Amino acid sequence: MKPLAAALAPFLLTLALCLPARADEGTLAAGRDYTDRFHSGDTAPLWQRMTQEMRQALGAPDALARLRETVEARFGPEEAVLSETAERQSGYRIYLRLARHANDAAPLITQWTLDDAGAIAGFFVRPAQQPAESRFLDYETKAPLRLPFDGAWQVFWGGRTLEQNYHAVDRGQRFALDLIVVEDGSSHAGDGLALKDYHCWDRPIHAPAAGTVTAAVDGLPDQAIGETDPENPAGNHVVLDLGSDEFAFLAHLRQGSVAVKRGERVESGQEIGRCGNSGNTSEPHLHIHLQTTPALGEGEGLPTFFNAYLADGEPVARGEPVRGQTVAPQAGR
Repeated sequence: MKPLAAALAPFLLTLALCLPARADEGTLAAGRDYTDRFHSGDTAPLWQRMTQEMRQALGAPDALARLRETVEARFGPEEAVLSETAERQSGYRIYLRLARHANDAAPLITQWTLDDAGAIAGFFVRPAQQPAESRFLDYETKAPLRLPFDGAWQVFWGGRTLEQNYHAVDRGQRFALDLIVVEDGSSHAGDGLALKDYHCWDRPIHAPAAGTVTAAVDGLPDQAIGETDPENPAGNHVVLDLGSDEFAFLAHLRQGSVAVKRGERVESGQEIGRCGNSGNTSEPHLHIHLQTTPALGEGEGLPTFFNAYLADGEPVARGEPVRGQTVAPQAGR
């Protein structure tokens, strides 16, 4: 990875249909330290920890100090950390922070890229993209949707703001949801290196409403933890035509588990596959979104209102799950 590549990469779009990886505590600690040093003006140690390529790109130690002065003058001091992740990509360790600053409504993204020796091989700080414009903000889902699983799942990404849902920058996935199963405060047992360690792994996924299958992909491998498949972002997936120009996408299904075929009519609650880790994903989870066409990347996202579910134990007659909630179908529904 060249030093400036990270600065130019459209991060939030390249991660569409991808759940952030399990936290790497060492990378989290380094990223927090470097970000705090940058904002406090302690930039000399950061220069010392940069690769030769990074130093050549910046030109001189005071370039980093000038960048810090520009950021502080434009955006003001950091007020709140909204989210942070640490993961591995292509042999590098990447720390990313989304934070709100005093002088700007848009959160700032700060990213540090570390090589295997711990040297800083990439760095950028810039405003986060705004949610995609949508003509469907007041839209009411027409299909009577049920949650596409049994039992309690946690909403990892979901909602209408960037703080709740990084998918919101993408026109087609404007209202998408990523869901995991959390037990004892974690999405996995043990060290989380095996797919079977994840609590949602191989759980049945059900049709959220009656519809006709317009696409069913089942031959892609489940990615090992730490690997992704950006060439096939949805992985094994099912697309359902729910009528009224509403198409439901259910992605990252386990290889060999897809139980429906294109053209087949399915009923609400029918098992269509099982939760896996195929596609551009860094741990097992379910991705679901509604859009106006059956082609990924070509339609407009639609709000996804589910009926008769529990959110953090409270009954919801009809609503949109949001990040942090634990949701489950109501008994008998």
